Amino acid sequence: MLNQVYRLVAARQFEVQTVDEVLAPTDIIVRPTYLSLCHADQRYFTGNRSQTALRKKLPMALIHEGVGTVVADPQGEFKPGDLVAMVPNTPTKTNEIVKENYLPSSKFRSSGYDGFMQEYVFLHRDRAIKIPKDFDPQMAAFIEMVSVGVQALTQLKHTMDADQKVIGIWGDGNLGYITATLAKTMFPNSQLVVFGRHQDKLDYFSFVDATYLVDDVPENVQVSQAIECTGGLGSAQAIDQIIDHIQPMGTVVLMGVSEQPIDINTRMVLERGLTLQGSSRSGRQDFQQAVDILSHSAVTRERLQNLIGVTGTVHTLPEVTEFFERDLANYWGKAVMRWAV
Repeated sequence: MLNQVYRLVAARQFEVQTVDEVLAPTDIIVRPTYLSLCHADQRYFTGNRSQTALRKKLPMALIHEGVGTVVADPQGEFKPGDLVAMVPNTPTKTNEIVKENYLPSSKFRSSGYDGFMQEYVFLHRDRAIKIPKDFDPQMAAFIEMVSVGVQALTQLKHTMDADQKVIGIWGDGNLGYITATLAKTMFPNSQLVVFGRHQDKLDYFSFVDATYLVDDVPENVQVSQAIECTGGLGSAQAIDQIIDHIQPMGTVVLMGVSEQPIDINTRMVLERGLTLQGSSRSGRQDFQQAVDILSHSAVTRERLQNLIGVTGTVHTLPEVTEFFERDLANYWGKAVMRWAV
């Protein structure tokens, strides 16, 4: 079957390429309907990656966050028209110890492999999670990012000590907001404190117990466990502040992506007996847990709908380029486009 794949070939330049796809008995065909942009997509779009990485990975279809409707399923498990979240992580091996999202052999869409900017997506059937009919499809488009938060908080539960009194989250952007929303559900008996740089963004976190600007945190503020959601060069400052305000033997989950190495005060990490836990991407189990959490909590769904930012329908590649440019100027929320190309 001939399929149209819309690939980034150079910074800010998309091209349509025709690919001959074969539908295996274990696969399904999905027509993407709503796609959500990520900072990683924008780094490719703007060419803000090393030339080595760009030469290695382009041309490539972008976007790893999205939902679509099932077009065909040889086994009849999915019905035509079913709305599904598409899992971008595609494992090629299994391991009893290492999760699928940490296996070096796993393929990840829009990171060296074609993402969801396609006419049709051919998916292994275990890479599709059914979405309830009462979900807002624009919110469902970034369930992948919700699953990343589930992965991190699950890691925290497995690694931290018994002190759950105060959970601190550093970062007032999309990732911090999603993680805080999930933490309110997954740690219902804990106080939740968010630390950020922008008061107008912190105002969106009205459901947490306290918020602080990072340059105005009282010395006596202490958290039991911490999650870093800043990324970039801000990660170093966030981690440094976490070390100052976390209880001895606490766990710090690191989620922010930095293109350059950052400094960490290992002397104080050792002195306070802290655990640094990395968390990246997610797998099918995290997707399913994210859908289950949202299915059972209308409040959580409503809070996540507040994160819908730039929206629009795209029919042509110039409109796709324009949408990416609009997102670059977006201050708050996720950019979600209805995919009609």
